[in-house]
Order: sequence, then C-alpha cells, then structure tokens
Amino acid sequence: MIILRQRIGYWIILFVSLNGGCGFLPSLAKKIEQPVSRAPILPPEIINNEAERCRTVIWDLPSGAVEQPEQWNPLNRHARRDKGFHQSMIEPLFMLNYESGVIEPWLAERMTANTIQDVWTLTLRDGVRWSDGEIFNADDVVFTVNLLLAHPDLELDFFAGLTNWVERVERIDDLTVQFYLTGPNPRFQLDYFSVKVWGSFDILPEHIWRDKDPYTFTNYDPDQGWPVFTGPYTLHSFSPTTFIYVRNDDWWGAQVGFRPLPAPERMIWTSIQIGDDVLVATEHLDSLGNIPLTTFKAVEAVKPNVITWLDGMPFAWMDPCSRLLSINTMHPPWDHKHLRWAVNYALDREAIVREAYDGTTIASRHFFPTYPPLEHYVELLEQAGLYDKYPLQRHDPGLARQIIEAEGWRLSESGYYQRGDQQLALTIYAHQDSHEMRRTAELIATQLQAVGINATAMVLADGQWVEHKTTGRFEAMIDWDACGSINEPWAALDRYHMRWVQPIGTPVSNYNNQVRWSNPDYSDLVDQMASLPLGDPRIEPLFVEAMDIWLDELPFIPLVQNKQLISFDTTYWQNWPTATNAYVHPPSWWQSAHIIIHHLEPVNPSP
Repeated sequence: MIILRQRIGYWIILFVSLNGGCGFLPSLAKKIEQPVSRAPILPPEIINNEAERCRTVIWDLPSGAVEQPEQWNPLNRHARRDKGFHQSMIEPLFMLNYESGVIEPWLAERMTANTIQDVWTLTLRDGVRWSDGEIFNADDVVFTVNLLLAHPDLELDFFAGLTNWVERVERIDDLTVQFYLTGPNPRFQLDYFSVKVWGSFDILPEHIWRDKDPYTFTNYDPDQGWPVFTGPYTLHSFSPTTFIYVRNDDWWGAQVGFRPLPAPERMIWTSIQIGDDVLVATEHLDSLGNIPLTTFKAVEAVKPNVITWLDGMPFAWMDPCSRLLSINTMHPPWDHKHLRWAVNYALDREAIVREAYDGTTIASRHFFPTYPPLEHYVELLEQAGLYDKYPLQRHDPGLARQIIEAEGWRLSESGYYQRGDQQLALTIYAHQDSHEMRRTAELIATQLQAVGINATAMVLADGQWVEHKTTGRFEAMIDWDACGSINEPWAALDRYHMRWVQPIGTPVSNYNNQVRWSNPDYSDLVDQMASLPLGDPRIEPLFVEAMDIWLDELPFIPLVQNKQLISFDTTYWQNWPTATNAYVHPPSWWQSAHIIIHHLEPVNPSP
C-alpha cells in the first residue's frame, strides 16, 4: 500500500468562500435555448415496483447517449466506459483514493520497484476470477501488456505512454509479473495502474481475447456471456440511452473475503436531458453528474433528499482537470505566439467564473488543479518572478489590440482586424454535452469580438469532437487536456512534449499535445524531470525553466478551475461520499466509483 503526501479531496475547502452572480450575457442568452426535458428510459417493472426500486441504483450518463452501445471492447475509443462499464464490470489493479492519499490495492496486492526504478514487480491478489469462472492470473496481465506493445496505437489517453516505457514484461509465476522499463520511472504504478484520473490500464481475459482482432472485436456476445470481466456486476441489457447490470452473487471478492457483495442488486446508467422540467429528467435518479448551480437549485427544489459534496456554496468538488482554451499552433495566424498572448489579454476570466460557472469556481493562474502539492510548484513561479514577466491573469483589451496591430493587422470598417485579404478570425469548438464549456466558448467569443477578433463559438457532438481534436482540424477548443498531474508536475507537462506532435490530419495519441506545439528545449527539460523520484528537489529548477518557455509561447491558455457539482439522492440509498463522509472522491463516471458502490447502503433494507 502506497501513501501519497497529502489527501486531495479536502482541498476543495479552499473554494467555500467563493461567491458570484448568476447572470447571463445577453449574447449567450440568445444562443443557448432552454431545451425540452427528456426523461430517462427505464424499465417500468423497476421504477413502478417499490421492492425492485429499493434494490436498484440509477445513475445518469453525464456525457449523453452512447453512439455505439454494442461496443464493449475497452480498447476501442467508442466503447464509452462511463456507461457503467468501468464502474461496475472492469476492476483495476489499484485505485488512488484522493481523500486518503492511498493507492488502494484491488486486483493486485502490491507493486514495487528496484532501486533504479526501471524494473517493477507486480503481485496479484490470489483467488481473483473472471465472471465466467476462469482464474485471473499473470498470464492475463502479460497477454494484455504484450497486446498493447504489439499495437501501441490502441493506447488510450488515461494510460498514454505505457508502451513507451515498457521494454518487455515477464511472467514470474501465477501471481507475479515483472515489468522491465526503457528507463527509470518512479511514477509507473501511479500513472498507469491506479485510476489516477478517470480510468486506468485494465487487464483483459486471455482465454477470450487470445485469438481476437483487437481492432474489430466488439467483446459482445450474450450467448457466450460476453463481455467478461472481474467486477461484481455483469451486463443484463442495453440501449443507446440505458445500460442495466445485475449483481454477480458469485463475485470473487466476496468469496475470498476481499469485500462483501455490494448491497445494490442492480445498476442502471441512463441518459437524460434537463430542460424546462427538471423533475421529468431527474425524478428517478440516485446520482446526477455535474450540472450548473442554477440547475442544481431547481433540482433541489423538487428533490428535497439530494446532497452534494459540500453542504453549501459552492457545493462542488474540484476536479483535477482545469479548463483551457487550446489553440492550434500549426494553424496560421495562430502559430504566432504574440497573437495567442493577445487572446489571453482579451479574456475576462472573472466574467467566465460568474457567467459560465455561477461563481462556483475560480480563475486559473496555471493549468494545474489547485491542489497543495501542485500549488507549491506554482508558488515557485511566483518567487521566480515569472508572473511579473508573463502576467497571465491580466485582463487588458487595450494591450490585446496593441499586440495585434504590432503584428501588422489593421481594424477594418467591419470592426474586425484585417491584414491584406485575411480577416483575423477564430472558431472555438465546445463539446455539446458540457453546458459550462458551451457557455465559456460563447463568452470568450464575445470578449474576442470586443477587441476586433471575429470569434465564433461552435458546438460539436462527441464523435466530431474527438475527430477534430485528435486530427488538429480546429483553430481553438475549450478542453481539459493538460489534465494529469495530481501530486507532482511531470505528468501534465509531458502531455505537451514534442514527441506527441503529429501533422494536421494525423491523429495524435490520446489527446496528447493536440495543439501541436513543438519546443525542443521544453521537451528536454521534461525528459530530465521524468527519471527523478517524486518530490526530488532537483525537479523544481527544471520545472521553473520549462514554465518560462511555456509561458513565453503560451500554446494553450488556462481559464478556470473545474468544479463538479455532483448530487446524490438519499431516498433509496445512503452513505454517498461527501466532504464530511470523505471515504473517496465523488465522480460517478470515474472507475473509482467501484469504491462508492461498495459503500452504498439501502435506506430501507429488504427483509
């Protein structure tokens, strides 16, 4: 069991004193119309039967309906693991608990490194079985890792870089696996096997996958009981909007004494749309993902048993993935750093906090989340005078115009800058299922128009979002892709290493450096940080030097910290995570929701 330096979840307390208005800019109110609420599609034999309802937990799908619901291959980008797939079926080797700071063992018991930290030994838990009764062992681990080594393009963003680090993997015995790395990596367990953010690298059953094409295999065949994983639930049925799982009473964990069977006998994840009638959309939900404050207030008014992480403003838990304005550094004229700085000076972050987040977050001074171990590194930038040299949070529309004009642009009669036949324009994409990102894009477009940039906000459905972002077919996006650092700086910095850069039209690996920024000096400093142990003081000057380069070029712009206003209904189920019952962090769409599920207790236990 590994204990990190500090627990993470309580840092949300930093935000309790926040407050702000809840108004909308006029332009925003015109462009975002109130949709009609859509109720979840749920089995009437469950929601109309109190006894069955008391055995069932109903979660929402925050990212909306699933485009390829029949896809159950976790290596396929369309598999949508948040549909309950990795919360109830796919168990990880370990889980980082933000509240305790502990890497909790799950399918594995421990993972240890040699002195140099270039050889890691994984010890699996004895007695683990797949849902079809087959034994889970070292053969499954070795098979899955070798599958990725043979097909590195199957890496996903939450374990990106694994194949760069693993030279080979070896089975020592049924419960022991040894990883031989390409170099020292003190973060190997944390980064790839511990659900550090959202998900992790997961093990596949060799006896099913050994003769399958990982690109075409959907892992779905109900006649054979597929998909097969180790979790306490198995798939019952699904549609594009609703996914139902039933408890496996032969789950290995209960049989070997790891944990009792979870109390819920049935799990449902379902897609809703909150609009003109919040009760229609949310009436049957036990868990509701991130929503705006105004929407939460409306839900609270009709569902008196809802609770949140904090029992008052800002109600929310602070997510590790701060929000950014990512700018494609290969797309002229935004390949010029001075224009990117002009955009930065045009931004009014406090207006974004007020208007897009209802005052429930704070403006970012870095792309890190404001967790104390990372705040230490940001303070180093303050001490080095970098925020005096690069006043990132300065809102100065006049300076933005000066910079634009110094680049040879002239204000035309249209009110926008022009150089020759080219108008200075910027299209900003936002994900259609994120209300706050859509609002942020609209606000930024308005702010840029005010300084003479013809900016437009556009929403994309999930498939388009992924395609445009990975292939570089965008000018700017509201996203969170600097996400990765929790307690140390390297992980987020490495996402913008030049080795990830691809030409426009070629997908990047797992959203890494989708802004296509290439700086050899920055990348070299990141490489020097990579082999140093966590907390090594030699990291600090390397970090400051790398940030000097990053601030100078500003390939993407930190906007605000990301709040998650998650609510739980205590009508049927209790013991949800909160700041006063902080046994784990609360995101219901993360793989760490396994811990939540095992803690849930029925309000009215069945006789």
